[in-house]
Amino acid sequence: MTAALEASLARIDRLDPELCAFTEVWHEEARARAEAASRLPLAGLPFAVKGRSGIRSYAARRLIAAGGIPVGATSVPGPGTPWQTWGQGAHGRTVNPWRHDRTPGGSSAGSAVAVAAGMVELATGSDGAGSVRIPAAWCGVFGLRTSAGLLPSPDRTGLATAGVLASSAERADAYLRHVADAYVPRPARLPVPAVYSPDLGFAAVAPEVADVTRRAVGRLVAAGTVRLVPGSCELLDPARAWFAARAGRPTASTERLRAANDRALDALFARTPLLLTPVAPTPPHGHDGPGDIYSTALTWAFNLSGHPAASVPAGFTGDGCPAGLQLVTGRGTDAALLGMACAVEGALGRSPIGRPAGGSPP
Repeated sequence: MTAALEASLARIDRLDPELCAFTEVWHEEARARAEAASRLPLAGLPFAVKGRSGIRSYAARRLIAAGGIPVGATSVPGPGTPWQTWGQGAHGRTVNPWRHDRTPGGSSAGSAVAVAAGMVELATGSDGAGSVRIPAAWCGVFGLRTSAGLLPSPDRTGLATAGVLASSAERADAYLRHVADAYVPRPARLPVPAVYSPDLGFAAVAPEVADVTRRAVGRLVAAGTVRLVPGSCELLDPARAWFAARAGRPTASTERLRAANDRALDALFARTPLLLTPVAPTPPHGHDGPGDIYSTALTWAFNLSGHPAASVPAGFTGDGCPAGLQLVTGRGTDAALLGMACAVEGALGRSPIGRPAGGSPP
């Protein structure tokens, strides 16, 4: 993996001044780890960590112990960063590698960009409202938010869990295999019964995003990867409950809202193992923010409920930006979710990883 490490560092040095995905790059520290790491299971796999504190996270420590080599800290929203949807790297504002006038999403902004540009194949993230899934969707990479309680989290509200941005669902297997105790891969049995909800019953989804995800679901059905079952998923808008939980001030009203959504999800997963939705209701917005639309509209319900959820590249909108398909499964079924994501990705194909910055979609 020495060659992989040097290739990773060289690509960071070449592309990061333009993309601004990293706040720090650890050239010498990474090289110093290489010999010992080569004898361990991950054999010196280069990876990035979310934010300067990411090197101290539980996931990063487990990856290092397994022979992963951290190459740098990725950007997160800095002071004055609007909407928490783009990062602040060492060279400036983090940009979307597909369109530099658009945000990569956040808050795991730099992690998504580093993977999308081929600087690393794996980067740690965390997801308290969609902070892994949204940048994964908008940068065209795979993103996983783990079940509440699967891995230690410093978030006292319980909304944020550890996650990973990866070049593929298959590559994300290396993350779960080495950070989650007793992880056993669960390949999907096809076709997977699934419910598709275009809006979770309340969200206003842009027509171009709805079209991309609807066509992706159609391809999955045609490929025999999923079998749609009757019904949809109708939730109450969780915004008030999320803000109350984040502030640590839940009310009787927000707790009733949260409980109603939990009951609806429990009933859904009692009859089918997989829920499919768009990840974000819009394509990536400009760096001045999304306006009145919450990018998290379709993601934060599952931070409240504790379910694992993933973003798989679904295709491109007319503006040349990627869109993601969200996969959600029952609480604690992270291995099954990853197995389903591998099957979905196999049917849909991956977004190109490592193409020149500013390139065009296929």
